[in-house]
Amino acid sequence: MLLKNYKPFLHLFFFALAACVLHKAAYLVLGVNTQNFYYDIVFLYLIFFGLSALLYLILLIVKKKNFEIIGMAFLLGTFTQMLIGYLILRPILENRTEEVMVEKISFFITFILFLLFQTLLTVRLLNEKR
Repeated sequence: MLLKNYKPFLHLFFFALAACVLHKAAYLVLGVNTQNFYYDIVFLYLIFFGLSALLYLILLIVKKKNFEIIGMAFLLGTFTQMLIGYLILRPILENRTEEVMVEKISFFITFILFLLFQTLLTVRLLNEKR
């Protein structure tokens, strides 16, 4: 039972690792210069991996205490993650150069990938009751 609950952390780690490698490979293939980026892509993946793992851990704790509020805990956690994401993205948004557009798109792709994976994990968690 313990392995069943914590196996998604391993899946999340491998997902983050694979997505990061693909993201960096896409930069190499497209010839994007990442030297001028405000944040390194690996740093963004580490931040979002940490936030996603923390959110899933909180959802597991909420599941043990009160199964009925898992959805609300997920929404609150997602809102908090969006707020932290905005705070991280703010320096990039203030920069008005054209080079920054690639970094903005990269940030949102990373955010959306982790949001989709978190949603999938939460749906699986909610379906366990049946």
